[in-house]
Amino acid sequence: MLADPDGDHYLIADAISPAQPLAVLIPLDDSFHIRAEAALRFQRRLFRRAAGPLPRALTLTPRHRLRLVRMVRALDGRSAGATYREIAWVLFNRQWQSATEWKTSSIRAQTIRLVKDAHTMMRGGYLRLLAGR
Repeated sequence: MLADPDGDHYLIADAISPAQPLAVLIPLDDSFHIRAEAALRFQRRLFRRAAGPLPRALTLTPRHRLRLVRMVRALDGRSAGATYREIAWVLFNRQWQSATEWKTSSIRAQTIRLVKDAHTMMRGGYLRLLAGR
């Protein structure tokens, strides 16, 4: 195992000889570019160099990270029986005075979308996130 601040790298092999070069087998699939970048990072670490930045496809912008956090919190609240209005109050720190104000609020639509998208992620959509899409 090679410890790295961005995550540990594991090498699984039978009887490695320091005199023999190692090989990396990468499937030619939709995630090839991410796997190739990960292999390059691993190679750098093997030679005791800095791994370099994570592949762009595996990094989240602060905005995307915030949305994912809100999705998890919204799903958690909904699963616990909270209304969309209660979830919005917690997520966006805002209360609505009237039912009409709430019904026409863009935050209401955003809250419903967060819960819907969180359900999609829970049912396998997270695989797209892990694949950098």
